[in-house]
Amino acid sequence: MQKLIETIVKPLVDYPEDVRVEKDENASRIVYKLFVNPEDRGKVIGKQGRVAKAIRTIVYSASGHQKKKTYVDILD
Repeated sequence: MQKLIETIVKPLVDYPEDVRVEKDENASRIVYKLFVNPEDRGKVIGKQGRVAKAIRTIVYSASGHQKKKTYVDILD
């Protein structure tokens, strides 16, 4: 799933080398923490959060077979 997020985000940003995804998992949920360059945060979030919502929709759909709730947090 981390590779999927990186594959989606890297073409969107000016600093693809700064894109990093960390996985934080516990018994009931999985949180993917997306780190990008502070200058690229707006591009990843998009106008009115549309790009971020699309990324989350793809990740949620791809992880649908898991019993745990999946979240994507965008950090800098």
